[in-house]
Amino acid sequence: MARTSSTPVAALAAESRPETGRLPTLWLLVISLRQEQWSKNLLLFAGLIFGGRLLETSAVLVAGAAFVIFCALSSSVYLFNDVWDQDADRHHPLKQTRPIASGDLTTPVALSVASVLAVVAVAAAFLISVPLGAVATGYVLLLLLYSAALKHVVIIDVLTIAAGFVLRAIAGALAVNVPIGAWLLLCTTLLALFLALSKRRHELMLLGECAVDHRRILEEYSPYLLDQMIAVVTASTLIAYTLFATSADTAQRLGTSRLGLTIPFVLYGIFRYLYLVHQKRGGGSPASMLMTDRPLLACVVLWVGTVAVLMYLPLGR
Repeated sequence: MARTSSTPVAALAAESRPETGRLPTLWLLVISLRQEQWSKNLLLFAGLIFGGRLLETSAVLVAGAAFVIFCALSSSVYLFNDVWDQDADRHHPLKQTRPIASGDLTTPVALSVASVLAVVAVAAAFLISVPLGAVATGYVLLLLLYSAALKHVVIIDVLTIAAGFVLRAIAGALAVNVPIGAWLLLCTTLLALFLALSKRRHELMLLGECAVDHRRILEEYSPYLLDQMIAVVTASTLIAYTLFATSADTAQRLGTSRLGLTIPFVLYGIFRYLYLVHQKRGGGSPASMLMTDRPLLACVVLWVGTVAVLMYLPLGR
């Protein structure tokens, strides 16, 4: 029986699978781009929103272009990563169905498409601005280094994942030419660490005794250690966001003193995520959890909507 992936595109592709059991190369590439992970790049719009330029059409268009660029970059990195990890992925209960791991998509095709995506996306970033191009280049190089080496170094692996999120936030601010706030970087770093540590915990719990066979670095972690790290990062994230939302500097810079009203959404969102990680054995894919868990998605939408109302409408002043 032909193997299928759990992504929406893969499900659609499965319906059109030829009787031979092999999907067309184009479909395999679409699946391998992992478009369900593109929601992570929505972080690029943080600079647009908190920089006060959400109502400017030109800024929205530039931020949208930066979003597309980083979607292409992240898909390029996913292809490179799947090529490097294909042997280990064949022993993973979920990743073994990926086109490269299953052998349906050849390595030369995957590397060619990944290279073209990376070059075109970086070139497009430089066309918008040199600083954005530099960050895009750094993003690709960092994640390639992660795939090749850093993911095998304890603690550095999760810090590198967090750095990828921070670079997204920086890119979003540079794209629309707004200041890169220290609070934005701090909150982004802590939240990204929270997600990365939760992902490691999910891998450890899912794979059990076979965890080390799939990812060698998991030998350096334990559920207890990861729970301790997650607890520290969770508390730090909530404290950092609370200080950001209630500080006089934030009120002066963003033009509203009521951002503290958004704190309950952050509290619920983090607690809901912890519930999914510990009670529902989730956390393997933050993007998938966001799109499939309605309470979590509703929380994020309400948080964004409340921030927009407080910053851009007179009643929020």
